[in-house]
Amino acid sequence: MKIAIASDHTGVKHKQEIINFLHSENIKVKDFGPENEKRVDYPDFAHLVAESVKSKEVDFGILFCGTGNGINMCANKHQEIRSALCWKKDIAQLSRLHNNANILTMPARFISFKEAKEITKEFIETKFEGGRHINRVNKIAIL
Repeated sequence: MKIAIASDHTGVKHKQEIINFLHSENIKVKDFGPENEKRVDYPDFAHLVAESVKSKEVDFGILFCGTGNGINMCANKHQEIRSALCWKKDIAQLSRLHNNANILTMPARFISFKEAKEITKEFIETKFEGGRHINRVNKIAIL
């Protein structure tokens, strides 16, 4: 498995914690930045991760910003991207089961490192349920 990851300046510490966690799970990571907490614009990083997921260069993406909202909105502008803003592991699980989410977005200002790891683990381990959800997921994209 390979995961693309990025954040804005408020999510750098969480991003690094998740990179360390993923490496401990033998998961490859493509880090799109930023490298430090100097102020940056979240769209620049969201678009890089979304394109990486869309092109199937990676299996999933993970994004962080302060609330998770801005970076999530940017990722969801891309066709074939279903980015889910998750602050509990149950939400991450349902985003995979029912929505086949392919990017996990988390609010760095509102969750701990421990919670971020639990949410990430749930997201990457949960498989899409399919069935009655396939038709709904297929209606998400605007063609």
